Amino acid sequence: MKSTLKILAILSLVFIISCAEKVKKEVEKMEDTAMEAEVTPKYDTSDPQSILKAIEYAHGGWNDLWKKKDVQYTYNYYSTDADKTDLSTERYIFKNEASFGHYTQHEINVMPEVDGVITHSFDGVNTAVHIEGEKTEDAQGNAVGDFIRRANYFWFVMPYKLNDKGTITTYIGQEELNGIAYDKLHVTYDPELTGKEQNDIYILYVNPATKLIDRFYFSLPFMGVNEPIIIADYEYEDIDGQMIATKRNYFMPSSDGYAEAPNLIQTLTDISFNNGFTLETIAIMPE
Repeated sequence: MKSTLKILAILSLVFIISCAEKVKKEVEKMEDTAMEAEVTPKYDTSDPQSILKAIEYAHGGWNDLWKKKDVQYTYNYYSTDADKTDLSTERYIFKNEASFGHYTQHEINVMPEVDGVITHSFDGVNTAVHIEGEKTEDAQGNAVGDFIRRANYFWFVMPYKLNDKGTITTYIGQEELNGIAYDKLHVTYDPELTGKEQNDIYILYVNPATKLIDRFYFSLPFMGVNEPIIIADYEYEDIDGQMIATKRNYFMPSSDGYAEAPNLIQTLTDISFNNGFTLETIAIMPE
């Protein structure tokens, strides 16, 4: 159980532990890409890369998200096993990947032993962690804050990041689930770019009608889980033209298989774009 809870406690860090930080697009390149006209891509199972492009388009497109400039939402991160919650107001600026989190409840990942409001501020280069407005020099708290800031941003833009440089994608057939014949993609990363012996692996279940990823399995080499056995089920809402995964359920395997109820539930609510955030204002909360 302790091992399971430990894995669950870092699920918000999963993708940043992959090669994301090594293969992410440079800001200048992202800006150029975002300004390009987007056309409806083909969806061809003989060309797995085309499916990733179709996923991007179905989600609303990077061009559309870029024009929205920034986002704010309420993030509820709940462990059903521990009956504990991390609750934050999240803010990101897409151009520089700045990320801010304002935690009014922090019982899992974010310094659970500390009382009071905790904030994480990432300016695209450095992260600062504050407790009740006072900057902390706690090494572990700062390290976790830095990981979470980068990871939470990645989770939000995951449909676009899957198509970053270094992704190795293979079509592995169809599987029926809940009456839908899903196209399955095996996704991992080029070890020559990541410099890692064991890279993260994802098995994506792509709905061929909607082009959305309704489910995926993933590995977690950072915690010794080298096979894609953790399940993520996503539910989406159309928020101002972007298909956002507003409910994310995670399932951990046990000796008895997978439980019917998820081990971890993440929900995103009160999502708003174009809030006018800058590096100077992103951390200012209303009185």
